[in-house]
Amino acid sequence: MKKGVDYTGVCVVFYCHDGQGNVLMHKRSNKCRDEFGCWDIGGGGFEFGEQVLEAVGREIFEEYGVCSLEIEHLGYRDVHREHDGKPTHWVALDFKVRIDPSQVINGEPEKIEELGWFTMDSIPDPIHSQLGTFFDNYKHKL
Repeated sequence: MKKGVDYTGVCVVFYCHDGQGNVLMHKRSNKCRDEFGCWDIGGGGFEFGEQVLEAVGREIFEEYGVCSLEIEHLGYRDVHREHDGKPTHWVALDFKVRIDPSQVINGEPEKIEELGWFTMDSIPDPIHSQLGTFFDNYKHKL
């Protein structure tokens, strides 16, 4: 059984920032599940028995090689999409996380083609299909 397809998956999504108005984003490689070449913020699924904040910290460290300095829970979203012709359903727990930009590395070079720091006025194109909703939902908190 596949999470998100055969049953509702749960994931964490994180908007990593430097506290100075810049957001860390990555460009998805062709080794990702989907949306190749799209710019995205971080995220990932839970491991069985893992606490929510443990999942946030683990995923940030796996993707960017850095520990979080501050974590703020923003909210949640139901994410309904289609993958390989099948409907998918995820519940995304969304976070805003301050990190030290000098410590950031590409921890998943097979999935992350490029890293970049951007302001909300300079977000690159194209973006992941769910990122616009994330920004719309939380623009007053970012």
